[in-house]
Amino acid sequence: MLEKKMFPVSLDRVQVEGEFWKEYMELVRCHVLPYQWEALNDRIEGAKPSGCIQNFRVAAGLQEGKFQGYVFQDSDAYKWLEAVAYSLMWHPDPELEKTADETIELIGKAQQPDGYLDTYYMINGLEKRFTNLMDHHELYCLGHMVEAAVAYYKATGKRRFLDIAAGYVNCAYEHLGLEEGKIPGYPGHEVAEMALCALYDITRDQRHLKLAQYFIDQRGQKPLFFDLECQKNGNQCYWDDTYMQKQYYQAGLPVREQEQAQGHAVRAVYLYSGMAEVAAHTEDAGLFEACRRLWDNITTRQMYVTGAIGATEHGEAFSFDYDLPNDTIYGETCAAIGLVFFARRMLEITQDGKYADVMERALYNGVISGMSLDGKAFFYVNPLEVNPEACQKDYHKRHVDLTRQKWFSCACCPPNAARLLSSLAGYAFEENPRELYVNLYVGGVLDTVKDGKANRLRMETRYPWDGQIRIQVENTEKTPFTLALRIPGWCGRYSLRVNGELWEGTPEKGYARLDREWENGDQIQLELEMPVRLVEANPKVREDVGKVAVMRGPLVYCLEEADNGDQLPQLYLAEEPDFQASYQPELLKGVVAVRAQGKRVSQAGWGPERLYRTYTGKRYTEAALTFIPYYAWANRTPGEMLVWVRI
Repeated sequence: MLEKKMFPVSLDRVQVEGEFWKEYMELVRCHVLPYQWEALNDRIEGAKPSGCIQNFRVAAGLQEGKFQGYVFQDSDAYKWLEAVAYSLMWHPDPELEKTADETIELIGKAQQPDGYLDTYYMINGLEKRFTNLMDHHELYCLGHMVEAAVAYYKATGKRRFLDIAAGYVNCAYEHLGLEEGKIPGYPGHEVAEMALCALYDITRDQRHLKLAQYFIDQRGQKPLFFDLECQKNGNQCYWDDTYMQKQYYQAGLPVREQEQAQGHAVRAVYLYSGMAEVAAHTEDAGLFEACRRLWDNITTRQMYVTGAIGATEHGEAFSFDYDLPNDTIYGETCAAIGLVFFARRMLEITQDGKYADVMERALYNGVISGMSLDGKAFFYVNPLEVNPEACQKDYHKRHVDLTRQKWFSCACCPPNAARLLSSLAGYAFEENPRELYVNLYVGGVLDTVKDGKANRLRMETRYPWDGQIRIQVENTEKTPFTLALRIPGWCGRYSLRVNGELWEGTPEKGYARLDREWENGDQIQLELEMPVRLVEANPKVREDVGKVAVMRGPLVYCLEEADNGDQLPQLYLAEEPDFQASYQPELLKGVVAVRAQGKRVSQAGWGPERLYRTYTGKRYTEAALTFIPYYAWANRTPGEMLVWVRI
């Protein structure tokens, strides 16, 4: 049957203790959440002002003022609250909870009697609400409010925020739809679709699921609503003069007819995540087939080796198949996060490890690259090749930052990363009454009830620095259940032992399924071989012909000027390089660095007075190359960076 077959383990039943992800989660809890709270309140010196909390105060009538920021500024507060909710699940904090409660009360004071809640229109004129669903993000803000409210209810059991969010959803339900007197509209920026399914799972209110289904089914139907909305309200669609037109919003065709991921990349994967949710909730096989088709297009033709998506700055969008430029890439952090959302939903429906492989790739590379190692600066764009002078002087690379920024006026990425990292355990471990799936090897303690009996699993690992994972079962009664361990797609060789006995089974859809009656003290030892390996791109990816990327385990590596000097494109790897991988505890908060011999194009005979000369053959000098994990670049002296290396 087409339904979800596994669900995230509740965060209050997992304590992540593995050094890699524990550090990130603590970084979010101790530094990022307080820092972002200060940013939302405009108290970060030198950072671009947000105005987010002030907008709620003005909308609530608590102070005078004008609306500040973008039309979607409300969503920054909601994503912060969602991250707070996840953090509270695994680390109770009365002071943080008090701040969140006060913020929720402020939001509630701003809410209109009919449930409407969007500060842009509440400050600038309610008579204009629902008149520009294409561009003004009311339903996007609603979606993030719902996701935060659902998370906060699960974390605290308090209904206040949930009721506020449901009130706005019910208001939208009364105004949007195909019934007489309603507006036949849907979101310009998707996210509400998956949020409404999460709300329905709690409320069981059919209106919430019906609204999600309506947003999916109506999207792209002729005549296009956005065309009608522009005609009626005098709105202008910037994208009508581009090749994307309404596919910028994934609204040019009904979703079941879409063959290729197109338009704004974040909106796209948010939509596809919502499509997967609705397909699972309604057992809509045709809708799920569209999800599978779009997934295949992204991951086989439009995804970077880091899991980044969105090749072009023009519209922060997908461009066309195999167009994956490294230096003009957009690769928004939010887009990689959205791909993780999509991957998990496809995994939950299919129990196929290929979706977890992409989820892992994006997490370790395309997502955490968006945040500095101290949690105080952020990338919006995540390039795979950087020339500092070009970032400053090439108009077509103006979107590429050389260093992470303290904050952004359009600050969707920092709180988005915070909410994902705070909820990481729910991606690592999923279950159903009979099975427990280990999707990511994070290390820690997990409590689960199977067959009515309590079981605790302790996982020890230094992943991703090495591939050794040790799991011990603790219980008071023998318990039958299946423990499914993911064998990553990148892993060519592994060994798996249960109580010292070699497991000789065959993985099913990328998982080693250990189906047995577990006893107290049972031990599982999984060793994933983790050699340095070279990855090449399909020759249709023009920018990467004749080049390779270096990977080890789930990590993509890069060259940085701090280790290798400038003019990185002059460097070549040896055709059969002898890689030396070693853990460097003092480097970038502790990483495995990779070294290899290579060569550099010789500068002999070239001077500043010569731009061209007759070809005289290949000339190189020896060069020692040092690679660091891609996620950690730009945490030292600013300089060049390169992922794809000539060979």
